[in-house]
Amino acid sequence: MSDPVHIRPLDRVEIQLAVDWAAAEGWNPGLADAGAFASVDPTGFLVAEVGGEPAATLSVVNYDAHFAFLGFYIVRPGLRGRGIGWKLWQAGIAHAGARTIGLDGVPAQQANYASQGFGLAYRNIRFAGRVAARRGGGDAVDLARVPFAQVEASDAQVFPAPRAAFLTAWLTAPGHVGRAVLRAGRLAGWGVARPARQGWKIAPLVAEDEAAAEAVFAALLAEIGADEIILDVPEPNAAALALARRHGLAPVFETARMYSGPIRPLALGRLYGVTSFELG
Repeated sequence: MSDPVHIRPLDRVEIQLAVDWAAAEGWNPGLADAGAFASVDPTGFLVAEVGGEPAATLSVVNYDAHFAFLGFYIVRPGLRGRGIGWKLWQAGIAHAGARTIGLDGVPAQQANYASQGFGLAYRNIRFAGRVAARRGGGDAVDLARVPFAQVEASDAQVFPAPRAAFLTAWLTAPGHVGRAVLRAGRLAGWGVARPARQGWKIAPLVAEDEAAAEAVFAALLAEIGADEIILDVPEPNAAALALARRHGLAPVFETARMYSGPIRPLALGRLYGVTSFELG
């Protein structure tokens, strides 16, 4: 008879376990991800334990009364195929309640997610490569100089729910670098570069047009220097795909962005880089 499965929330410190497991799976999380992720939903990170040891992780973070995002769905190697992940999945879905849930799943699991009521919205394509260091940041400014309300309003155009607490934590996380482009005092583009286990992730990158996105991208490169760059691009944004390729980045991975229900309209033409495959 197998040991019973015990499911409980991870505390803020324990969230690092999910991040470390993600790193072991090759997902290359950011160095300061755990602290920022913990700001969203204090009970949204779950662990399934068997025999008192962690066996699987899952996050279903509730952003507001209408939207949640699912990630970190990992069963420890050697314990897969025993139904542990399915029990944890059910607990996570229950945590979201009646909310629409978003996720970024690997294409091989798309049919499984579809069987659970998730519909494909579009693909996200991860581009990566080593980019030569730039000099100077042009007209870009430190993102910290931009009123937070402007950043929040811009983010609301490309994400299905308000996330002020997460944005605050993300913009101020250790090692994160933010740059913005203003036009007549108005925020035209902004982005954050965060150090990952390998290289840097530019996430998010949001702009009203390709010129603004290019200016922010260049300003971030000027700050972080020559290193491997990772940019997760929503496939419907042709200008974002062109930006990645123009800088010599190549596709290395993709996800299926799926939703379990309706979401508010998004301006994907403004989204040049996804914030996180784990929290949206």
